[in-house]
Amino acid sequence: MEQIYTIPVNEAFEAALDHPECGCPLCTLFRKLENNELDLILGASMMEPDVRIQTNKEGFCKTHYDLMFTRKNRLGMALTMESHLQLLQKELKDDGLGGGYGRKPVKRIAELEASCYVCRRIEYHFSRMLLTALELWNTDEAFRAKVKKQPYFCLPHYRRLMALAQEKMSKKQLHDFASALSSVQDAYLAALNEDISWFCKKFDYRYDAEPWYNSRDAVERAIKFLSSDIHRNEK
Repeated sequence: MEQIYTIPVNEAFEAALDHPECGCPLCTLFRKLENNELDLILGASMMEPDVRIQTNKEGFCKTHYDLMFTRKNRLGMALTMESHLQLLQKELKDDGLGGGYGRKPVKRIAELEASCYVCRRIEYHFSRMLLTALELWNTDEAFRAKVKKQPYFCLPHYRRLMALAQEKMSKKQLHDFASALSSVQDAYLAALNEDISWFCKKFDYRYDAEPWYNSRDAVERAIKFLSSDIHRNEK
């Protein structure tokens, strides 16, 4: 019987089956979590005192500042920034304690560069959903069938899922799981390699009259496969 906490995982894997162009199901899951967190921080959570305390402390990475800005809620952003900046005004003041020389602001800015409220929240939920995916593999035959029919798993999420499986699964479970994922990856890599090679050949005049087949977007698909289709904090 499906549980509430398994619904988002099942939905992401089903979406990838229904729309293979969406690609890696875990990228879909990540993007949904990210959108939820951004909607919350500029909406219902914005005025909650406990949330404001955390956003004041952690701030946001450049990626999520940009994504918040694109949601065109400048007042929401300004209200969040107001208390954050007021706190920073106090925290970055080099009052000479501990010898001064800028040590206090350097330390605090380094903390901010390593933290993001939205990144932390996404990672909290995403890591648990990876565990849920493994649990579903072990207990739900229908989910195992979905995994075997996925278009592909991007390399970063493939690594995370396999590393977690190596830690959490029995030897038999791991063998079956790794074999299933390897089959998915092998098939996609073979097709992607063919498409990339054909894309390259199309720039040779000898192939000018040949059709593009499935290679027109091969470069874009290769990028998504190699590095995931999610926003990245490029600190």
